[in-house]
Amino acid sequence: MNTDTAFDPVTIETIRAAAARLEGHTRHTPLLSSPFLDELAGRRLLVKPECLQHTGSFKFRGAWSALSALDVATRSKGVLAYSSGNHAQGVALAASLHGVAAVIIMPADAPALKIANTRALGAEVVLYDRASESREEIGARLQAGRGLHLVKPYDDPQVIAGQASCGLEIAAEARAMGIEEAEVLICCGGGGLTGGIALALEAEAPGLTARPVEPQGFDDVTRSLRSGTREVNAAISGNICDAILTPSPGEMTFPIMQRLCGPGITVSEEECLRAMALAFTRLKLVVEPGGAAALAAALFHGSTLQSDTVIATLSGGNVDAAMFHRALTYA
Repeated sequence: MNTDTAFDPVTIETIRAAAARLEGHTRHTPLLSSPFLDELAGRRLLVKPECLQHTGSFKFRGAWSALSALDVATRSKGVLAYSSGNHAQGVALAASLHGVAAVIIMPADAPALKIANTRALGAEVVLYDRASESREEIGARLQAGRGLHLVKPYDDPQVIAGQASCGLEIAAEARAMGIEEAEVLICCGGGGLTGGIALALEAEAPGLTARPVEPQGFDDVTRSLRSGTREVNAAISGNICDAILTPSPGEMTFPIMQRLCGPGITVSEEECLRAMALAFTRLKLVVEPGGAAALAAALFHGSTLQSDTVIATLSGGNVDAAMFHRALTYA
């Protein structure tokens, strides 16, 4: 795959400017801990609960950043996004708060809760079959016909800068706790959150290392970091971690991760379900499978970790009741 596409660079200045626009619109999520989880992990474990962010995931950060960076004329025409759910909801809410229309292209097999929530936030939802249709082709037709501005889920400088605000918070909170060295485990799909956090840490907390975490069978970033080129997953669906299933790393995000991230970690579906149950019982948090991947890595893959302190992002909490009930059978 070609990685030579020209993009505007995401600098620490871009990130700080995005964070300033987000101030007062997003939640500063705290680092939480539990002695029970520390014992299971075999080290100090802190979690960043982005499941408590607006719309239930970190995606609102990038959505607000992207929309707030647009000029009024462009934004007023409306925005378009494609997503299995969390980016969809983030863009839908950001668009609603800006008073503009949003059209969201979602796979028909996305969790029903995410589809319902996206519609409830005022967006027009267009469903597609991800096995036989291309969301990019559908999006291109809608853009051409309606003049909508596309807000990409990760290959967008302002989206990455918005997600990076999470990294600025981690750096500030770690500094306040006297933490100078740690591994930051990040639930990873296309790499917007992972790349954004990595850039923020490079500038604000260079002793903290970002590491992507992915589901087994969908470890394109982990394999890409090993091979040095963007790898593609054999399947595009078929895992409960729907929020972090992507075909391959982003064109913009992969070079960032390649430069700044430690090795990737892969986790099983069962490990994610167990992590969901532990997040609920020990932290009283509701987390979705993909949003629990980093916590699963911290708890069940300690042999792959080097530091005495690990920080895990809980990237989303938009889970259907049936799936959450399934997870609680591991409690």
